[in-house]
Parts: sequence; structure tokens; C-alpha cells
Amino acid sequence: MRPLHRSDPSAIAGHRLLGRLGTGGMGVVYLARSPGGALAAVKLIRAEHAADPAFRERFRREARTAERIAGRWVVRVLGADPEAREPWLATEYVPGPSLAEAVALSGPLPEPAVRALGARLADALAALHTAGLVHRDVKPANVLLALDGPRLIDFGIARVAGATALTATDAMIGTPGYLAPEQARAAGAGEVGPPADVFALGCVLAYLLTGTRPFGTGTVAAVVYRTVHEEPELGSVPAALKPLVAACLAKDPAARPTAEAVRDALGGTEGPVGELLPSGLPALIAERSARVLDLPVPEPTALTPAPPAGGPSRRALIAGGTTALVVTAGVLAARLGGLLGGGGAGGGTGGSTGGADGGTLGTATASATAGRLPTYTIGVQTDLSGPRKADGRAQERGVRLAAERHNARPDRAFHLAVKVHDDAGDPARAARTATAIGKDPAVLAVLGPTSPRVVAAAAKTYQANSLVYASVATGVDYTVMPDLVGEPAYFEMRTQIELLTLGFSTVAIARKTARAAVIEDGAAGQVAWAMGNSLENNLATAGADVSRHQVDAETDDFGPAARAAKASGAEGVLYAGLSPERAARCARALAAAGFSGFRGAIESVLDPAFLTGAGPAAEGWYIGTTYVDPAAVPAAKEFTAAYRERWGLAATDPVDRYAAEAYDVTLAVAETMRGVAANGLAVDRGALTRRLRELTYEGVTKKYGFDTSNSFRFLHQVYIHRVEAGGKVRYLGHYEKVADDEVAERKRRERTKAP
Repeated sequence: MRPLHRSDPSAIAGHRLLGRLGTGGMGVVYLARSPGGALAAVKLIRAEHAADPAFRERFRREARTAERIAGRWVVRVLGADPEAREPWLATEYVPGPSLAEAVALSGPLPEPAVRALGARLADALAALHTAGLVHRDVKPANVLLALDGPRLIDFGIARVAGATALTATDAMIGTPGYLAPEQARAAGAGEVGPPADVFALGCVLAYLLTGTRPFGTGTVAAVVYRTVHEEPELGSVPAALKPLVAACLAKDPAARPTAEAVRDALGGTEGPVGELLPSGLPALIAERSARVLDLPVPEPTALTPAPPAGGPSRRALIAGGTTALVVTAGVLAARLGGLLGGGGAGGGTGGSTGGADGGTLGTATASATAGRLPTYTIGVQTDLSGPRKADGRAQERGVRLAAERHNARPDRAFHLAVKVHDDAGDPARAARTATAIGKDPAVLAVLGPTSPRVVAAAAKTYQANSLVYASVATGVDYTVMPDLVGEPAYFEMRTQIELLTLGFSTVAIARKTARAAVIEDGAAGQVAWAMGNSLENNLATAGADVSRHQVDAETDDFGPAARAAKASGAEGVLYAGLSPERAARCARALAAAGFSGFRGAIESVLDPAFLTGAGPAAEGWYIGTTYVDPAAVPAAKEFTAAYRERWGLAATDPVDRYAAEAYDVTLAVAETMRGVAANGLAVDRGALTRRLRELTYEGVTKKYGFDTSNSFRFLHQVYIHRVEAGGKVRYLGHYEKVADDEVAERKRRERTKAP
């Protein structure tokens, strides 16, 4: 628990606030005492989200759902007001550890303890199902331990069985490793019923008994695949319980027992619980309970609400947090629904800098008064001498220009300094550099990683130092590095890599493509599979078929896959991979096979190694990216001119890619610093990390912001480039604009062919 901020209210509807339990883009969860003296967890929603009718309706549904939940083994609702300006919901507070924490501390639990806990959880689910509800996210982290037994929590995604979803279509709700096959397949709401909770309960029982998940660990995609297609690993489950656990984990929902049957099979809910737990757990529960009960009532705080975090909620491809909500890229493809009738033209590429950052761009250094202002330092750790030195230099330039622009403002409250470190794109060097920066108390935020391996080497160090680590040029494959999902200090200020397949599917849908093919490069690991899945989901919205062809990581021969793609009758082929060199081999193989349709790839491929390696075979490739050409964005006109002037570029020279994004993020960090200082708080690493998660910032190129699961919320920010003759790259714009252009071109051709 953290202390209350000065901007926090002292009470909410008679609930006296004691401290903060958590915070996110949607609001804050407080520890409080109810008017009757009971401890409560009070969720307060920010007013700007409550102003969204759809969001308020979701909150109403959550409150109504929670109020219907009864039973000894669930947290009770103590009060709610979904109609308030800032809606709130108060539930019982259980100070004990979660089952996930209990297993982490004590290892697998004894069979008698698992029987007692499992029976009570099954009883909680039985009560839930009797009320016509489905929890949909039963997992160890959502079960808290009290001295008398467990408490099931987190009903934020619970739903009336068979109800219409208020989340996006194709959404997979739940936590991979504990969700049922029908959830993993993103089935309709009517198909995810009480048996899905029983499946999750079976996973929990197996985890408590063995300390491992029945469908293993590793990448999200791999766990989901095993859940749908493979049998669970139950070798270490005690023989007496193995048949019951196996029945809970049946692939067919109809073959699973009911929650009542599981409860009875485990021995019912009579008898002790605490004395069955490993010796350290009851003491831990008692110690935490005593500590909370002794909390003093803090001094009254201000009654003004905390600064808002604007912007819509984002459904992450791979999200952490309590709901662990996973969506496919098909959600974004739905934005192309208006394609044939005309969609948006700009699609979010415009906008001016937000907050107090408005004004004329300039390159002046700090005035003489800067010495009387506090100085906050932004670090740039990037590749200035290695394989991506051009992208590293662009980020450094963008950061420096942003700092100079900030320091030229006469009304600034602090001076912004920049410290630059070259990690050469080398992970070992990046780790050493991160350690050195972490020890430098002046540095409050760091920008500039250029590869996932660098992120993996440095992120934990920055996390340990509560130091913002922001990336605009690196797309991490979260299926390979799932630990970074929800990492509080790591900020990936860009759409995730799988969604960049929209650069290809946009063209396919606009052209009314009936059949496409994917060449999945095994060297890219699970991300190749995810990209193929993404394309299938996208094109399914238009009724197109997709064939998938694999190339082993150990071979450089793309010929067989290219010939198979051509033989399938595909009108377009997507290279699903990350390597520019291997993409070049794929391009040459397609040309050699005589394939003449359109081709595509994602951002990581758009590199000189691809353009030179593929030669003429690169011409016509469509590439989905996270970055824009600021010279083509009206709102970035002043930035473009200032950048060219500052770095000695000709008026027709292109602006280095990622420079505008680094510029935007630097000013977003400065805006966050101003917000922290305006609330009378110390501008330190921890405050900056927390508040940046709550900020929505409109830069010169796009918007930036995160949701409560620490995931970048603006999924629609996908841009398309096309390779022209001679290896020149042309920026086409936001994918919705490209969709309009492609549709117009298709209709023009149809008119030309008409008799």
C-alpha cells in the first residue's frame, strides 16, 4: 500500500481513505474504512472515463454483477454508485496473500489443504453459476487467503451467462494457462459458460498440487496452443485427485463436472482450513491482518481529484494486469468495415502537442535563468555505432530537439538536460550501461533501445531502479519475453508488432482479395505464427482464404514455400518474419517462382539489408510500420522544418525515422514532470513512472497513452510504406487512408474496364 496523494480525496461516500492499493489509467483503488468500520477496497473511476456512455455502462454492469454475487467464499460488495460523477465500487478487503503468492512462498500445498481450498472455491463458483453468472478469470492471483479460507475476487470481466459482450469481437477473455479451450478460441459469449470456470478451477487445483501449470509455461501463443490441442501434464498430481482434475480439464465443456460436483468430490466445505496450510502461511495472514488493522487514519487530503488520463481504453494483443485480456488483430481489421464505403482519411496522424507544450518550435538553449531552476535529466541509451546506428542517431536528435524546445519556453518550471550513452546495440554493453545509468540519480527517464535483445538486457535494471525505460524503435515480441507484459517501468510507445500485418491486409481487403498466402519464417519463432493468425483473422472479415507455408529456421531456401504460395492461387503473399536478410531471400524466391501479386511484411524488414538484398524483387512490397513520415503530416510541419534546420538537412531531405516519435515522447515525459510538480510532489523516478502510465499525450505525429494493464492503448496507429523502383521507399500514410486510396484505385480500374 502507498500513502495518499495530496490530490486524493479524504473520503468517498463515507468511506475514510487510508492509502492507495493501486492505480491505472482508469482510476485508483484505495484502502478505506467503511462507515461501519470495516476495511474496504474502493475503486474510484476518473470522471473523464465516466463521461463515456459505453464505459459507464460497463461499470454499471460490473457493479450490478458484483452486487448479485453471494456466498461465504467471495468478496462482498459494501456499496457502489455507478451514477456518480466519479463512479465508485467498494468491496471487502482481504489482507492475506493470493494463492499465487502462497505457492511462490511455500511451494506446492499439501493435498488436504488443496481439497479444503478447492471445495470452497468450487462452492463459490456454484453460487456464482446459480446466480446466472460466469467469472471467466479464475486463477491463483484472483484467490486471496483469509484465516478461515479463500476468497474469490476480481469480477470485472464476469458476465451473465449468454449475455451480449460489451468487449470487442474476437476477444479472448481470461488468462492464458487458466482459460478454457472455448475461451482460447475467442468463442462467442454464449459459448463461454459455467464449464469454463470449472476448467480454470482444474488448472488452479493442478497448480496448487504441483507448483506448475498443467499446460506449461513459455510464450502465450504456445500455452494457448497446448490448451486447445494437447492434453494437460498431470504426472505429479496425487493419484486420488488425478481423475477429478482430468475431468475438469476435458476439452469438451459438456464432459466437465459441475462446480457442485467438484465441491462434493473434494469433501465439501466443512472442517478447518488454516491448520492444513504450510506452517508459514497462517502466520503471514495473521501478520498482514494485524498490520492493516493498526493503520492510523491519515491527515485529511485535498478534495480535488487526481489529474485525468484521457483517451480510450485499449485492448492489448497480450496484456497483463488482473484481467489478462488478449485480443487478435482482427479487432483492428474491423476498422476497415467502412472500407468499401469509404473510411477515415487521416486516421490519427495529426494533432498538436498536448498540455502546455504549445508554442513556436525553436532551437534556443536555456536562458540565464535556467541555473535558478531545477534540472531534470533524460538519458538516451541507444545504438550510435552498431547495426542500427542510423535509428539511434535519429532518436538522439529527436530527444535533443525536444529538450531545446522545452528549455526555450520562458514559462518553463524546470530545465531539461540530456545525457547520451552508446550501447552499440550490444546486449552485454547495454546491461553495463543500464547499471551505470541506474546509479546516476540525475537521470529520471531513458529512451532509445534499438533491439529486443537490448530491451531484455536492460529492462530489469531499469525496473529495479524505478526508472522509465521508453522505446519507440523496438517492437518486443511479448510471446518470447512475457515478463515485460505489464512491466511498470518499461514503456513501449508503439503498436505491437503483430498488428503491423494491417499494412498487408489493408491492401488485400481493399482489393477484394479472395485468397492470400503467408510464408512463416521459423527464424522468427512464435511471432511468425502470430502474424499468420493475425492475417487470417483480418482477412476472415472479408471472406478471404489464407494458406500458410512454413520455412524452417535452419534453411535459407524459400523456394518451396514461394512455389507453394503461387500454386495456392494467392493474389498476395505476406512474409511473416523479422529478418531483413531472410525477407530479401523470400522476395527473390517469389520472383523466381513467377509470383506477380502484391507482397508485404512488417517494420523490422524495412532496412537497407532488405532493399539491397532483394534488389528489383523488393519493388511493390507494402510494409506496415509504427512510424510516420512527419513531412507528410500537417501537424508536424513546424517540427519537420526545425529538425531539418537543427541538423543541417536540405529542405527536401527526409526526416530520419523515429526522430519525431522520440521528440514526442520526450515532451510527453516533460509534460508528466510538470504534472507531478503541479501536484506538489517530488519529481522523482517513482512518481514519474507512475504518472506516465496515467498520461494521454497528443504529439505532433500521434497520441501516446496506456491502459490499466500497462499496455499501449492506441492500436489503430499503423502506417504503410511501399517500396518503389530503385529501392526507394514511399510513405503512403495511415492504413485507413491507404484503404480509401486503394478502394478508389480499384473502382477507377473497374470503370476503365467497363464496356
